[in-house]
Amino acid sequence: MENRGPFEGDQLHTVAEVADHMRVSNMTVYRLIKAGEMPAVRVGKSYRIRRTDLQEYLQASRTVMGDAEGGP
Repeated sequence: MENRGPFEGDQLHTVAEVADHMRVSNMTVYRLIKAGEMPAVRVGKSYRIRRTDLQEYLQASRTVMGDAEGGP
């Protein structure tokens, strides 16, 4: 079995990278972090978002037509 270091496996992304991936503004990502909807790690004055946290956020936010209230 391969010995994995403490930093292998989960990649950290900047707010700008996450915003670009989600096609939203940086401010939207900052609002999600501040609201506690998207976990982030504070590094100095910057935030970093773990890839797995981004994937979990997107999966939890996923909707299918007809799932919303008032849908057909």
